[in-house]
Amino acid sequence: MNFKELGLEPKIIQAIEELGYEEPTPIQSMAIPPILEGRDLVGSAQTGTGKTAAFALPAIHRLGKHGGCRVLALAPTRELAIQIEENFRIYGKFMDLRMALLYGGVKYGKQLEQLGDEPDVIVATPGRLLDHISQGNLSLKNIEILILDEVDRMLDMGFIEDVTKIIQKTPRSRQTLLFSATIPDSVRRLSAWALNDPAEAKIDIKISAADTVSHALYPVPAIQKFDLLIALLEKIEFENLIIFFQTRRGTDKISQWLVEHGRDVRVLHSDLKQRDRVSALEDFKKGSVKILCATDVASRGLDISNVTHVINYDIPQHSEDYIHRIGRTGRARTEGEAFTLCKPEDLPLVQSIEKLLGNPLERKFVDDFSYRDDPASLTATAPVISKKRNRGFGKQVSFGSRKRR
Repeated sequence: MNFKELGLEPKIIQAIEELGYEEPTPIQSMAIPPILEGRDLVGSAQTGTGKTAAFALPAIHRLGKHGGCRVLALAPTRELAIQIEENFRIYGKFMDLRMALLYGGVKYGKQLEQLGDEPDVIVATPGRLLDHISQGNLSLKNIEILILDEVDRMLDMGFIEDVTKIIQKTPRSRQTLLFSATIPDSVRRLSAWALNDPAEAKIDIKISAADTVSHALYPVPAIQKFDLLIALLEKIEFENLIIFFQTRRGTDKISQWLVEHGRDVRVLHSDLKQRDRVSALEDFKKGSVKILCATDVASRGLDISNVTHVINYDIPQHSEDYIHRIGRTGRARTEGEAFTLCKPEDLPLVQSIEKLLGNPLERKFVDDFSYRDDPASLTATAPVISKKRNRGFGKQVSFGSRKRR
């Protein structure tokens, strides 16, 4: 099947062909037809499979031409919102459509200008959208298509109350499209409440790392983690490298230490001002700086190419996040390497990741590194600790008796 066979507007096909795309990805082939029919939809596929085009292309087709605010796309982070809006602009470049991009951390001036231009498509993060609504800058009463992207991430970040408020401000007659890399119970409950007899577009594959990525686990005493990081950076040859941390504070601290050791790095996390986040990403994308230190804000949704290495300085608390992190490398069939630093008390987290992967992570040691403890003792099996995941959508949240609002 090609894009023409999907029945998309010729002007959309023209934009797609200019990009060099010939055939839709599996998630696009499954999602676009029911969306064009006007059905609600739950879409599930791994990152990097073309989910954005799966909802943007049919949404643009259904809009047709300029006619006021009819499409709303919600995203969990500013970076993802920027990327979604950019895709809408590219795919709709030959259509008479207007866009508005709303996210926090910046002044309201440009956003008010865009809203005053009667945009057809609004792409927003939940908090800033509600700010504009409360100030009377826009209304959602004419929304025809509501898109919820990276829903599992939104719930993880605690946006459930904001998301439900936004849904309640849209017409019951809307078409709702829910996209998520994973579909845990929390997402299923939201889907059951907000969607009406949805179609499903699910790429039914085991969540896994790309086969172009090689993995290695580097056990190390906690007190020597930074020293081992420096040793690895001196040994590996990388084009672009992302180092992932669990907290914003840890990201800042280790980044400063790297600078003190002569490394030029950029930092990306949610506490930074938006201009600093944009600047860090741009410097990294264009190659003027080779190392990006980030929290999981950079692990999903962002289109960052030519990342040859990922280092997990901190092991993620949830095994799925390991997949998303290392998915920043080994993209477009290129080779990538993922290294994870592991202190002994983190072994239960490693076991959870290995269970998800279906394979053990190879243990490696740096030959000329002076370990404080016997390396063999660092790989001893630790007791498994049960960790329940809280996606911010617990039993305490009630939607009442109405199925859809």
